[in-house]
Amino acid sequence: MKNKITMSSGNVFADLELPDAEERLAKARLALKISEIIQKQHLNQIEAAKILGTTQPKVSAIMNGNLSGFSLERLICFLTVLGQDVQIVVKSKPLRHKTADLEVVFA
Repeated sequence: MKNKITMSSGNVFADLELPDAEERLAKARLALKISEIIQKQHLNQIEAAKILGTTQPKVSAIMNGNLSGFSLERLICFLTVLGQDVQIVVKSKPLRHKTADLEVVFA
């Protein structure tokens, strides 16, 4: 018996055919960066919550990838509070693409 292997699209949410796959991936990447910064600064969740102006359970949710209660805007604001410059670039989609993309890129 052979296993069927399917090549990933690069977006696990799209591969699972979940709605709003690009937004889910963008939020996941932003949350991962927030978690990395919190860990790098050796902050506990209570300290991070105070800095971010939120609660410890919300920080826990971010760090555990439970992002349904967070908008892209809120996650971006958290990054700026943590000392990160955030740049939003809008450009025309390539003609060869059927749809425009939402992408988070870290420099």
